[in-house]
Amino acid sequence: MQISDLPYPDPGVPDARSGPRFLLWLGRGQLGGQLKSLCWGMLHFGGVAGLPYAVGLGVDAVVDRDADRLLLVGGLLVLIGVAISVGDAMLHRTAVTNWITAAARVQQLLARKTAELGSALTRRVAAGEVVAVSTGDVEKIGWFVEAVSRFLAAVFAVVLVCVGLMFYAPELGVVVSVGVPLIALAALPLLPRATRRADIQREKAGRATELASDTVAGLRVLRGIGGEELFLGRYREASQEVRKAAVRSARMWALIAAIQVVLPGLLLITVVWYGASLALDGRIAVGELVAAFSAVATLLYPLRHFEEIAMAYSFSRPSAQRAARVLSLARTDSVERPVRDGAVLEPAAGGDLYDPRTGLLAPAGRFTAVVCGDPDLAGRLAERLGGHAVAAGDSQERDQDGDGGEADGSGDRPAQDEPSVLLGGVALDDLELDTARRLVLVQDKDPVLLSGTLRELFDVPASGAVASGAALAAAQCADVLDALLQSAPDGVEDPMDARITERGRSLSGGQRQRLALARSLVTDPEVLVLDEPTSAVDSHTEARIADGITALRSGRTTVVLASSPLLLDRADRVVLIDGGTVAAVGTHQELLHREPLYRAVVTRETDEEQRLAGLGMTELEEALTEIEESA
Repeated sequence: MQISDLPYPDPGVPDARSGPRFLLWLGRGQLGGQLKSLCWGMLHFGGVAGLPYAVGLGVDAVVDRDADRLLLVGGLLVLIGVAISVGDAMLHRTAVTNWITAAARVQQLLARKTAELGSALTRRVAAGEVVAVSTGDVEKIGWFVEAVSRFLAAVFAVVLVCVGLMFYAPELGVVVSVGVPLIALAALPLLPRATRRADIQREKAGRATELASDTVAGLRVLRGIGGEELFLGRYREASQEVRKAAVRSARMWALIAAIQVVLPGLLLITVVWYGASLALDGRIAVGELVAAFSAVATLLYPLRHFEEIAMAYSFSRPSAQRAARVLSLARTDSVERPVRDGAVLEPAAGGDLYDPRTGLLAPAGRFTAVVCGDPDLAGRLAERLGGHAVAAGDSQERDQDGDGGEADGSGDRPAQDEPSVLLGGVALDDLELDTARRLVLVQDKDPVLLSGTLRELFDVPASGAVASGAALAAAQCADVLDALLQSAPDGVEDPMDARITERGRSLSGGQRQRLALARSLVTDPEVLVLDEPTSAVDSHTEARIADGITALRSGRTTVVLASSPLLLDRADRVVLIDGGTVAAVGTHQELLHREPLYRAVVTRETDEEQRLAGLGMTELEEALTEIEESA
């Protein structure tokens, strides 16, 4: 795999059972790149390991005044120099390639998982953790994958030096062969503690990142309620905890690094002292002493990679664990379906959308409005209608938070028994994910705008039947276009070329909501599900948007989850959901007159107002008299 070949056509199916298994899976996926890096590393480190012996032979040739042998040694040194230089350059190139390709594979896997889970991802994993995994953790995982080949090449060099000394100068070779393993293993007792401290640092850093991400996302709200200083103080405390944890972790790694310097120094002193005594006794030649000294000094270089691999694994293991936790999330925990002989056929156009769990039916080609007393239930229903099935883990997490299955009448119903939503009689869960997303588009109540030009924002898969201008007009975006032009640099005359800042933060909430609605209208899916599409706009604009959606989506299936009378009055069909099931169906005016619960949700009536609305004239006069007397 070359960098130019990225991204992967298919990043594969990861082993996400644990962090170490995920790292092993990544390594197996890059065996070719690892072997290339190892071969170049062996050439580089082999040259480094052979350099001391060439120097020793040169010293012996000088002592023996053998010019021919000295000339051969000179040629050998040139070859060793070339091997070191070429091996080092290619080792760096292949190792960095391994790093980048591993990071790219992890990012592709995370992007695929994000697209698969949709908005359910941030309910199961904090948004800040997702950001941390896709940025800093990806780099640490790539670092370990890259360091493996260099470490193995360093091991090869250490073994080569020790074996070479055993043949070249056996007396000194024994000392080096005993001392080097002790040096390599000396830091092992400290690694568990260093790993724990590194894990604590990563955990605290992840929490700080989550806090910063959530604070930035809600900055507009914080400014409105004056809570900036409160969250700033919390972030200061979190960052100080990260700093203290980083200092404690650095102290342990500094101790390990000191051991890797002190112990080789002691070995070098031992070899020089013992070798000098052997040379004085005439038991070894001067060249052998020089070669032994150079070999031990050279070992300092490959031994550093022992420390590096320990650090890389200690830092990448928790990162890989977090990545594996995200990648192990499933789109649905639904019961296993029977294996089909062929691919599930796409439903024919014009089919009804039906949810067996709630009993909700959205007839084809009609505008259906859904009213839920519980906003959380509305969000989960919108996800179900789009094939974003709620997994059992999600239900458990909501139950722990106090807003679980009881709210929608499913507290005793296991998530794995939930039937799939049907489109034209075909289960969305049986379709390919891309097909399901193309047929049914869901816009949640907090849509995201990516940075870029307005033209790029509308460059989405679409039927081509709805032009961007028509969608913008239906979503009442004229003032948004004016605002984008005013903030655009000189020379930009077309609002479609104006740039939108990250997440559209330069726009108001209503402006962002209308742009997102226009983007959804441009796609022109067979079924469009909108969750509170006008919650952040004023009533006059909301009325015009309702007319625009009705006109633009004429003959197309549209489901809007809302409680605004302006939207409900324009719907062909209104469905009231209570207790997780359909409670009433009719038009807006019909339900207002005959359904007290519907009237309470739509008009925001209090319990006392509902009681009074259900009384006759005589009973109402008596109730008013009681209220006056009690007052």
